[in-house]
Amino acid sequence: MEIESVLSFLGASIVLSLMPGPDNILVLTESLAKGQKNGIAISFGLGVGILLHTIAAATGLSLIIQRSALVFSIIKYLGAVYLFYLAYQAYTEKKYALNIKSVNIRKKNRVLLLVKKGFLMNMLNPKVSLFFIAFLPQFIVSNGWSIITQMIVLGLIFMLQAVVIFSLVAMVSGKLTKYVDNPKFWSVSRWSKISILTLLGMFLALSNK
Repeated sequence: MEIESVLSFLGASIVLSLMPGPDNILVLTESLAKGQKNGIAISFGLGVGILLHTIAAATGLSLIIQRSALVFSIIKYLGAVYLFYLAYQAYTEKKYALNIKSVNIRKKNRVLLLVKKGFLMNMLNPKVSLFFIAFLPQFIVSNGWSIITQMIVLGLIFMLQAVVIFSLVAMVSGKLTKYVDNPKFWSVSRWSKISILTLLGMFLALSNK
């Protein structure tokens, strides 16, 4: 794997993880309502779900690449279309509501139950698998490690940075709320997400891999 490709992947992953979405909004609201430990536990659950989605995507795509370059090309273009669709969804999406009934209520939950909650939320969302199928191939190089190894390594990188960022969101949740509720922040975040997803779609569609 080339270091430039890995760094590009890491940069794109960090920016996407920072964009307001169901995962980090869940971490934020749980941290505010029940404490930062709850948010961190959910972050680990989300991370495990990300890893399993990656393994599934890596295994399936590697088999397809080995058997048919044509089929992989079709999947590549469908992946690009999906990224464009996500960009369109980002354009039309409304501001996420922070469902916090009482920030002062600090209900203690078992860590394993919270990890399970984050894991199930991630695993039961088929859009996560579709995203990885569209996202990972454009950072794969033809020489060096096997395709499945590269995809699993990239998945581990994505998982680790997501857990770190989600945990940071949990730890500084009180300070982040005012920004998430700010219309200007939401506008900047929305257009940043649109730009990133559109560029990723273009790179995937034009790639020769």
